[in-house]
Amino acid sequence: MITAELKRRVRKLKQFEKAVRAQNGMGESVPLVWDRFFDLRDGSNPKSTALHTLSQLAAMTGDGYKAVIDEYFARVYYEVYIHNGIIDAPIYDPSLLGQLGLSPIADETAVKKRFRDLAKEHHPDTGGNAGEFIKLMKVYRELSRG
Repeated sequence: MITAELKRRVRKLKQFEKAVRAQNGMGESVPLVWDRFFDLRDGSNPKSTALHTLSQLAAMTGDGYKAVIDEYFARVYYEVYIHNGIIDAPIYDPSLLGQLGLSPIADETAVKKRFRDLAKEHHPDTGGNAGEFIKLMKVYRELSRG
């Protein structure tokens, strides 16, 4: 994909997020997901904490780019749901799902299955890493509360 076209598409996502926030009465007190997700400046920025740079996006396949955009939308709507107090929706924190290697739209069944697989792999009694197992337990506990 041409860099100028890629920049234009990703900037449209920012405008979309602003529109969604405005429609849901979200002020500017919470930073945009876009700002944490994308960095479109040319060159490497050592201070950037964005998940995806322009060069990374340009190097992705179509499926890779689609997965990034899907995750971005999931995070935007997750914040909208939190802001509006929608607690009963079966939605999990996308960053926690990512730590388990799951997609942002994973359901309860997928979370449980992935947790069991990782627990078997990392459990200290089966030769796994105790530190990784503790991290896994914390992530699962957080997801179970949601």
